[in-house]
Amino acid sequence: MRSFSFSLPKRKIVLRLVFTVLLLMAGGIFQSNAVAQDAGAPPPVPEPPPPPVAFENRILPSQLTFLNDYANQPSGEVFKDKRFRSVMKMVTPRTEYHYGRDMPLSDASESVLDGTSLPVDVRDGRYVMLGTRGGPYLRGKGFVWFDIQEGIALGGVYFHPVNGEPTPTLAIFSRQLRPDSLSMSQLPVAFAQAVAEWSAGAGVQPITVRYFIPDNGRKYVLIHDEDYCDHPENAPAPPQDECEQMNADAADIDVNAAYFMQETHNQANATAWMLGEDQVAWIGLRTQTCGTVMACRIRVTRQRTRVLIGGVRRR
Repeated sequence: MRSFSFSLPKRKIVLRLVFTVLLLMAGGIFQSNAVAQDAGAPPPVPEPPPPPVAFENRILPSQLTFLNDYANQPSGEVFKDKRFRSVMKMVTPRTEYHYGRDMPLSDASESVLDGTSLPVDVRDGRYVMLGTRGGPYLRGKGFVWFDIQEGIALGGVYFHPVNGEPTPTLAIFSRQLRPDSLSMSQLPVAFAQAVAEWSAGAGVQPITVRYFIPDNGRKYVLIHDEDYCDHPENAPAPPQDECEQMNADAADIDVNAAYFMQETHNQANATAWMLGEDQVAWIGLRTQTCGTVMACRIRVTRQRTRVLIGGVRRR
């Protein structure tokens, strides 16, 4: 297990103090931007949505069609099938993961899939969701989602870490992924819908820390780029204060997760104890800049997240 403490050498402390000074100097710029926007200036032009992620090493549909036979059966029945175990070897990155202790990610996934099963959900003979609603160990639970037609698969491990990282956490993984920067909107819409339904059935919070683990075995922040104030034209709008709070919570979660991954160098099995001096300084600056203005807080937080992860490289 790779552990990180925040007792820093003198050089690093000096660098962080310089960083803090720069943050405070930038505060006037942030403040003027916030005041201008609050005074009725037009809102910033939204960024274009990132392109869908490319999946590689796709699985032959003939290797996945057996999943249709398990429709509405307990997911645990599928987990016993040798064909499923063979497919999971093609899906799961080879890396050490910290699930209470260090273990291969394949073992962590198998552990959370050994909990209380949910029924196998098959949609249109194409989309298959297998999942559990949880077990006693760190309240772990998980899922595996397939698009049989496209030959793609994504797994998920959810639990409550006790190692100092932001908690609870959901790590989505697939050896078919290559990028080291990703947002939820880049994954298939059917997958996002399946995860939302699984979360409701498994008792997972609608907004939680999210990571993804691609083929390289490292762990990166899976950005919340959903707008929780968005709604279909024929549906009533959600309460503005509630949906804006959800957007703010999602931005906060992402910046905390990005900071944790920056400090631990994206190791899938790293541990750390928050927070460092620069993050504390930034939180103070955000409060000074935005006060209680929610839109400003969300905007500044998302800017900070992009800085921490080095910008979202769209692939």
